[in-house]
Amino acid sequence: MGASRDVPFPAGYHHLREQKVIGDGADAFEAAASLLCAWGMHRGAGLEVRAEAPTAVPGSSVELRWGVGPFRLRFSCRVVYVLDDPQRKGFAYGTLPGHPERGEESFVVEQLPDGTVVATVSAFSKPGRWFTRLGGPAGRVVQRAMTRKYLEALAEAAR
Repeated sequence: MGASRDVPFPAGYHHLREQKVIGDGADAFEAAASLLCAWGMHRGAGLEVRAEAPTAVPGSSVELRWGVGPFRLRFSCRVVYVLDDPQRKGFAYGTLPGHPERGEESFVVEQLPDGTVVATVSAFSKPGRWFTRLGGPAGRVVQRAMTRKYLEALAEAAR
């Protein structure tokens, strides 16, 4: 738990890291950080969110849902840490049993010294269910697509 703080990530997992400049200045930083920590980034990416707490809190669980009716997937996770520094905010969660993947994912919004606001999504994961093992590379394609949606939702908040 908490291994998404460390680089390099653990061996034996697929590694992902995507970063995007999403804005400039304190207002952009605060707007993106607020959206992120209150699960708005996930909602903005098209997921239904059922969280134990209104914001990401260490030890709290969240269930993310994607799809319709019997084709709905559920992604259960537990927040493993929260970043709450003046210029860097975010959190990471680890997957819980039943999640299609096994691993951890972190979401960070940072305001650099020049005022640029950057969002970073990092993850290490491997298949956790039969269908993700069977799907192979398709799971990584879906993960990258969701990561881009997350970053776009944060960019929209920062505008």
